[in-house]
Amino acid sequence: KIIENAKKSLASLRRENPQLEPTLAVIQAHNDDSRQEINKNFAKEVGLRVTHICLPEGSSKDEIVNEILRINEDPNVQGLALDLPESLYSSKVLNAVKPEKDVDGLSDANLGRLVRGEDCLVPPAACAVMRLLEDLGGKTVLLVGADGAVGAALQCMLQREGALTMSCQWKSPQLQTKLHHADVVVVGSTKPSDVPVSWIKPGTTIISYSCDWLSEKHNCAQQNNHAAENAVGSLAIAMRMQNMVKNMERWIQSQQYRKWDLRCLKLQLLSPVPSDIEISRAQSPKAVDVLAKEIGLLTDEIEIYGKTKAKVRLSLLERLKDQPDGKYVLVAGITPTPLGEGKSTVTIGLVQALTAHLNINSFACLRQPSQGPTFGVKGGAAGGGYAQVIPMEEFNLHLTGDIHAITAANNLLAAAIDARILHESTQSDKALYNRLVPVVNGVRAFSPIQLSRLIRLGINKTDPGTLTEEEISKFVRLDIDPSTITWQRVVDTNDRFLRKITVGQANTEKGFVRQAQFDIAVASEIMAILALTTSLQDMKERLGKMVVANDKKGQLVTAEDLGVTGALAVLMKDAIKPTLMQTLEGTPVFVHAGPFANIAHGNSSVLADKIALKLVGEKGFVVTEAGFGADIGMEKFFNIKCRASGLVPSVVVLVATVRALKMHGGGPNVTAGAPLKKEYTEENLQLVADGCCNLQKQIQITQLFGVPVVVALNIFKTDSPAEVDLVCKIAKQSGAFDAVPCNHWSAGGRGAVKLAQAVEKAANQKSSFKYLYSLELPIVEKIRIIAQKVYGAQDIELSPAAQSQIDRYTRQGFGNLPICMAKTHLSLSHQPERKGVPTGFILPISDVRASIGAGFIYPLVGTMSTMPGLPTRPCFYDIDLDPVTEQVKGLF
Repeated sequence: KIIENAKKSLASLRRENPQLEPTLAVIQAHNDDSRQEINKNFAKEVGLRVTHICLPEGSSKDEIVNEILRINEDPNVQGLALDLPESLYSSKVLNAVKPEKDVDGLSDANLGRLVRGEDCLVPPAACAVMRLLEDLGGKTVLLVGADGAVGAALQCMLQREGALTMSCQWKSPQLQTKLHHADVVVVGSTKPSDVPVSWIKPGTTIISYSCDWLSEKHNCAQQNNHAAENAVGSLAIAMRMQNMVKNMERWIQSQQYRKWDLRCLKLQLLSPVPSDIEISRAQSPKAVDVLAKEIGLLTDEIEIYGKTKAKVRLSLLERLKDQPDGKYVLVAGITPTPLGEGKSTVTIGLVQALTAHLNINSFACLRQPSQGPTFGVKGGAAGGGYAQVIPMEEFNLHLTGDIHAITAANNLLAAAIDARILHESTQSDKALYNRLVPVVNGVRAFSPIQLSRLIRLGINKTDPGTLTEEEISKFVRLDIDPSTITWQRVVDTNDRFLRKITVGQANTEKGFVRQAQFDIAVASEIMAILALTTSLQDMKERLGKMVVANDKKGQLVTAEDLGVTGALAVLMKDAIKPTLMQTLEGTPVFVHAGPFANIAHGNSSVLADKIALKLVGEKGFVVTEAGFGADIGMEKFFNIKCRASGLVPSVVVLVATVRALKMHGGGPNVTAGAPLKKEYTEENLQLVADGCCNLQKQIQITQLFGVPVVVALNIFKTDSPAEVDLVCKIAKQSGAFDAVPCNHWSAGGRGAVKLAQAVEKAANQKSSFKYLYSLELPIVEKIRIIAQKVYGAQDIELSPAAQSQIDRYTRQGFGNLPICMAKTHLSLSHQPERKGVPTGFILPISDVRASIGAGFIYPLVGTMSTMPGLPTRPCFYDIDLDPVTEQVKGLF
């Protein structure tokens, strides 16, 4: 009956979860296979998979624990049971089993739930004994040799049924007396031969659950007593299978949407507000595995880096594929000053408010900062004040090495290009072929990527010995035209002297000198791919499609042609996983990818957003940030990222500051590192009113996409109440759903509660999201639409080089890609000095390039540089390391 009920329950679970493949692992450390056979038969009948791990008889407790720990981390095993000799059932062994996999219910965690009367898995042996006993009320039950977890569970369950319980060991002097008074005897270990059966009074019910129930002949039931010892074993294994099915029910239930049981961290607010790094260091973050468990991640879905960072595996998306997504919120901004207006700070403050103060599941998704600006002009990008990602020094420095992986992959491809040109120029077709397809151990074979190239060339052969001379020549020669190479080397440092270089000057390169350059690492197409990819397979395909040059016939040369795709994927295999961190108030953050918005598309990864949307559940919020002003980062978020992800945003939060509005109203220049002029520290309503034109324009840009906008006014201590009220009034009059002053920098999440409430209300509004342009339009027309509708330009002007590239990309079939404008972030126009809302200008397009792997065309507006330079006084003057404490100093 138990097996039949378990079978029906599992079948019901499978109907609702077709992918369900529950597997029970049983660790055995003896030579008796009889229990193994019963386990297999019962599991097969129920519909479970069972795996037996047979350890040698005599295995030590440490050896068994090591095997348990291995099974604990196996994501393909959902339940773990032990079949061991009695001497090995120690607390150390039983508590090594992860509680959520403990189908025998023998760990302290499960027994604690049983004692407290909570929902738990009852040890099958104890449950079997109780099933065989009836009408226990008022009866005396003696447990003999019933030590350990099963004995403790039985004591608890018997007392709940109203039985009077006693216990003793076989060697106890009181054994004969207790046996004489017992109505029921429960035997937990083999009866010694020197205990006579005559000590047991006639009519006593005797039940044995000894581990040796199948291999031993117990003689305590030789008289006409009611014995049920052999029945216990089969019943216990049947109940083990029942527990396994219950375990699967719990597991499925745990994957469904729920409010997180999140322990938020308290803030100790100080005034004046200390430096960012002092605030970060004053907070004690939760261990990242604790945070992961709180938000519903399984142990096998994270890879821990130190105490406070973890990579999250993409398998999570498959597990939660049927879970509804949460609400999707984008944080953008007005045209900023060189100091930045606090979009990251608003993003962090908003999620702290949602989760720590309104008890709503929420996730922040941020980009990883580039080392270049960190040591050059910014000093950090983890938010600020009491709205930060912590530990901020780890966030701002190497993190988990993603940018290093991108740098390595990018430069491997660059090296492959120049090496291929050199080798083709100095070798015959035959010599190239012999080296590209060598004889290894007497066998000559194409690698998989070479077979793919043959197919693209129309050569349907797999035997290297069968190619004709013409086919060999087509196969070995890429004939790259050096003047068309668009792939550059990268480094994650602001180094202006690498903007133009000459490579190939060593004698060993045989005179193959050419002009080249370095870009900053985050401008690499591989970074753009990392941010837009949706899976490992998708990333591999995108990496292979990257166009690096043309051949001498004008045909494209890709990474796949160079045979380097697999190697690039290997270098990127860990970088594709988002990094989990936390805010100052202990709420979760994903940090992943870091493309600049003025050079690339300026948004964190699609994968981080997708995973976060599943984890927060239907009623939760995912808040992601777009770089720089809404005219750059937000426009690219909608037209590029949303197309790649298929996700639809619910709300845009537009960040503004009184400081930036005064600059747009005609205030003096704002320079990083220089003190602010008095116009920015004293009340000036006229400057604010005049500068609100930029805020109004950015609201209008948002409205082009049909998404509700909430203005977040990031408050500085020098802002007057009248200035704040004026900005909020103008924002609402200009079409914003709401405009809210925010004090999260000085007050943490509590200072952004009103913003969170406004965002929650706006997310419930009917949205009519739409793209700005159709992909079917010609490249020039798409560029013109962005220039006119977003920037406010009168028209565009293409250089001859830009027009030539557009014509080429159109002929090559790339005309239907979205557009990623590379433009200054300091003005709506191409001229950084033009503030406010410039009009009547002609937008010059100096060049047009293609990121085919990432999937967009990127025009260069004016003299846009892809390698920043260091200022006269870089931030690194202030950054230091304490050699005693190893603490970082000077990062903000």
